[in-house]
Amino acid sequence: MNFLDSIFENLQRRGDSIVLREIRDGQFLDVSGRDFLKLVSQARKFLGGLNLNKSDRCGLLAPNSIRWMALDLALISEGLIVVPLYTRQAPRELSSMIQDSSPTAIFASDESLFAEIRRVSDDCPAFTPLDKVFGSEENLPLEKTACEESDPVSIIYTSGTSGEPKGVVLREGNIRHMLQCTNARLDVLMAGSREPERIFHYTPFCFAASWIAMLTFLSRNSVVTLSTDLSKLPEELKLASPDYFLNVPTLLERVRAKITETIHKRRGVLPAIFKRAQNCFFNSGRGSWLEKMCLSSARRVMFPEIHKAIGPNLKALICGSAPLAEETQRFFMMLGIPVLQVYGLTETTAICTMDDPRDFEPGKVGAAIPGVEMKAGENGEILVRGPNIFAGYWRRPEETAKALEGGWFHTGDQGEVDDKGKWRITGRLKNLLVLNSGHKFAPEPLELALANKLPAAQQVVVIGNQRSYPAALITTSSANGIASDRVQAIVEQMNMSLPHYQQIRAFHIIHEPFSIENGLLTANGKIKRDEVAARYSAEIDRLYQRPPA
Repeated sequence: MNFLDSIFENLQRRGDSIVLREIRDGQFLDVSGRDFLKLVSQARKFLGGLNLNKSDRCGLLAPNSIRWMALDLALISEGLIVVPLYTRQAPRELSSMIQDSSPTAIFASDESLFAEIRRVSDDCPAFTPLDKVFGSEENLPLEKTACEESDPVSIIYTSGTSGEPKGVVLREGNIRHMLQCTNARLDVLMAGSREPERIFHYTPFCFAASWIAMLTFLSRNSVVTLSTDLSKLPEELKLASPDYFLNVPTLLERVRAKITETIHKRRGVLPAIFKRAQNCFFNSGRGSWLEKMCLSSARRVMFPEIHKAIGPNLKALICGSAPLAEETQRFFMMLGIPVLQVYGLTETTAICTMDDPRDFEPGKVGAAIPGVEMKAGENGEILVRGPNIFAGYWRRPEETAKALEGGWFHTGDQGEVDDKGKWRITGRLKNLLVLNSGHKFAPEPLELALANKLPAAQQVVVIGNQRSYPAALITTSSANGIASDRVQAIVEQMNMSLPHYQQIRAFHIIHEPFSIENGLLTANGKIKRDEVAARYSAEIDRLYQRPPA
């Protein structure tokens, strides 16, 4: 049975029970299993009238919605290949992806965005509004899906941090194996808990991890609440009251900073108690008698209240897409909320490792999922093989062969594995800094450490390739900025525990965060290091013209 038929069987069993919700103006828009299957059938009927052929590509350019999900499943059911596109991406980048994948049809929700794409594109098919797809009111029977194990079902474009985005071809067999693994892990998390489980979802479906999460949720006895306004996440989260939800590190860092800032503004002894309790917890329960007393008191009163404010039913936060600071993971654990990490790439069907809720360690991303092998290759590069590995890059045979050299997928990430098989991600091979002294090191640990000590910093980029020493670019959106002497003091403190070649000798503060809109972040929030280096080349040159600190 393919993964679609499994999902449809689950939805049929759910019948008139609510399976999906959208939050609109603070209210729930509910859809039952039966209603959702009707939407899928309506979309399949519409597609049947478009004279499409099996394996034709179809673009899907719209924000998250229940209709997005229904059309996605309908397209795959008809043997078509879905090309999900991100609405916040620059029109020129979207145009490039459309030209590369050459879709026969594009389904979109925003006519103005599509008009911008057409202005920068010489060859772009007409778009079909999503509303038009679901015009039928007939109660149609559920048809058999035309989807086999070897069939490509989606082309998802990589983020393109160091070059042009590439289309990653994922097959039915990739998805089916992954859903078995994700469901098994969630069964462990939710063992003995209420049904249906409640899930909140805000990450865009056009990214592999979010898409796999969505398919997993549809195959479970769950109620999924979709966010429709990222500016209202706190309010929507309270309405959804989830058991768990998928996160990116940026959000968890912001939540942590907000909690810390709020407590520090409180009057009386609470800020001092919180600080001492945190110091004791981060030191594995060791500390002075006062710190131990503060930790004990905070565990009884303060931490449960914060937990309740974030989500009274939260059993875990699931986090992936980028490195998460170990201190942030420990912070939420201190509040009684486990943060379970997931590591993977689009090419690995989003996942290679998943933390086990019964046995996980802060700073590590867990062991390889069942059926998947991982090992460290040259320069500590993580190599992966198994049923989760993609079919190849769309129309890029040479790059596919290079990525799969020797029968292993070369991730480009660096990592270390312990004797229990748990992995720690240490850096990105392409980001490796090579000083003119010959010393090599990954910049990510330094960036995380510095950002963690500077709550007002939005991003930190450590530079120094072919230079004599490392330096840092620090962005901030704070109205008051970041004081240079504060940065200097933190840098000097960090340098004391670093080898000489990793010590940061200069820094530059930028009063505009990197963003998708200014072209310095990828669609899923990763820093375009080459673009940053080019944009701030003059400032970087000045950092190396002054005597190092």
